[in-house]
Amino acid sequence: MSKQTYRICCFQRKFKLKEAEAPDEIKDLFERFSENGIMTAEHLCKFLKDVQGEENVTKEEAETVMESALKLVHEHLNIVFHRKGLNLDGFFRYLFSDLNVSISTDKKVHHDMTAPLSHYFIYTSHNTYLTGNQLNSDCSDVPIIKALQQGVRVIELDMWPNSSKDNVDILHGGTLTPPVELIQCLKSIKEHAFVASEYPVIITLEDHLTPDLQAKAAEMVTQVFGDILFTCGAECLSEFPSPESLKGRIIISTKPPKEYLESKKPSEKDNGSQKGKKSSEEKAWGAEISDLSQKMIAYSENKDNGECQDDEADSHHENPNIQQNIAPEYKHLIAIQAGKSKGPTSEWLTVDPIKVKRISLNEEKLINVALNHGKDLIRFTQRNLLRIYPKGMRVDSSNYNPLMGWMHGAQMVAFNMQGHGRPLWLMQGMFKANGGCGYVKKPELLLKTDANNEVHDPKRLLSVKTTLKVKVYMGKGWHLDFKRTHFDAYSPPDFYVKIGIAGVAADSRVKKTKAIEDNWIPIWNDEFEFPLTVPELALLRVEVHEYDMSEIDDFGGQTCIPVSELRTGIRAVPIYNEKGEKYPSVKLLMRFEFVK
Repeated sequence: MSKQTYRICCFQRKFKLKEAEAPDEIKDLFERFSENGIMTAEHLCKFLKDVQGEENVTKEEAETVMESALKLVHEHLNIVFHRKGLNLDGFFRYLFSDLNVSISTDKKVHHDMTAPLSHYFIYTSHNTYLTGNQLNSDCSDVPIIKALQQGVRVIELDMWPNSSKDNVDILHGGTLTPPVELIQCLKSIKEHAFVASEYPVIITLEDHLTPDLQAKAAEMVTQVFGDILFTCGAECLSEFPSPESLKGRIIISTKPPKEYLESKKPSEKDNGSQKGKKSSEEKAWGAEISDLSQKMIAYSENKDNGECQDDEADSHHENPNIQQNIAPEYKHLIAIQAGKSKGPTSEWLTVDPIKVKRISLNEEKLINVALNHGKDLIRFTQRNLLRIYPKGMRVDSSNYNPLMGWMHGAQMVAFNMQGHGRPLWLMQGMFKANGGCGYVKKPELLLKTDANNEVHDPKRLLSVKTTLKVKVYMGKGWHLDFKRTHFDAYSPPDFYVKIGIAGVAADSRVKKTKAIEDNWIPIWNDEFEFPLTVPELALLRVEVHEYDMSEIDDFGGQTCIPVSELRTGIRAVPIYNEKGEKYPSVKLLMRFEFVK
């Protein structure tokens, strides 16, 4: 036990900093699953089965866990070391350790990876080459490398002629973003593509090149990627291959080649910063996740005729006669052709039984189409790929609620990876699933058709499938990872936890614990219930904040976990910073239980 001193004017305030102590419920469990103050491997095995829900755990596996737990305890000399088992302090330390985290750390892919690409959500980035905002930040291969290291599987590159018109640059057209050379981006992609995942990397290209530069780009792509480049050898694919069959491959996706004569100048609508004052909370850690039901209502009141314009925010004037001059070697590289979404929605959403394609919509057009053609979107995405991208107003590289895309089957919900904020935390949380490989199998709900060839109606309210019960016991580690006065200059922090579900509209809600005053190791013991109609699409949101009476509440960490991947029982929950980087020491102790 130690003391911390805070100075207020000429006075000093002293606070005791205690060691973390097991909550009463943990003490009771230890008494139940131990004998004479010692928990043996046999006792631990019973605890893992009865409390942690690990029904198939063997005695040998429990002995391995016990051995690791004893080694962990032995490393802390202030804990009495028992060769035969754990005492209460050792058991408590084990529960709070990386041996007992809320989501499996073995990075094993466990979804069926043999279905077509259209059956998966794919970790997708937008304007991956930008280091910051969409208007004047540098273009670089550094954010591309970082995205690949994080498991991103879809990289976007915008190709333009360089200033001399003799080479290919990557930049955001119509802006002041300094370019990076295409060849540098390609080499970095090849070097880092399969560091985090062995499953395919898709490069979506925006092509603003003349035919001679298309040929030059094709030569660079072919030389850099060589045999790992996937080409289908046909005009169009009749069905997408599976992620399993494409391991270690690079795939090119773009619209059929065309020449862009001039760049669209950023309009007031697209170029303006977000209007309206941001709330104090939004300034601190990003906007709250938008409410899907309210968003649908707002769009229904202002909906147009349900028709969409072209599929890219950066569409440009095109020369209809340029098709005859397409560089054939460039056209040969395109394995996933991107179609157009011009004209009546019912036409471009029609499913072609003999070929597949990719269509792109911005986030606002997605809502419009979902409002009028939700079931058609789901049917379309059972065979074809749908890419969603941020609206033009997001010049600050902010993001949107990805659930609107996912609940309609969109595989490529493209995000700006340069910043941080709640939407990006959801994206990072979703792709913790399936071993973090960047591909998550879509729920059967979005893939099946019934006897009448009908698909799921996303507007239909479903019955509750299960209820997730969550108990937040306590947290610790902030005093190790933060300075004494980081949260409050005059006293220890007053932490509280916001906890909720991001999912379909019926499942989404946020609750919070009480604030615990002046304590680096807060104990809440608060319990919550979340009824879930579509648990397969639900993400558990956890945020820790420090209450401040006069200013903005401080950010104390966050995590987002796919509900389908949660390990039941009492678990340690690692906490991350705004950028999604794990804190070295900060964890929560929580309990998870599913009830019908």
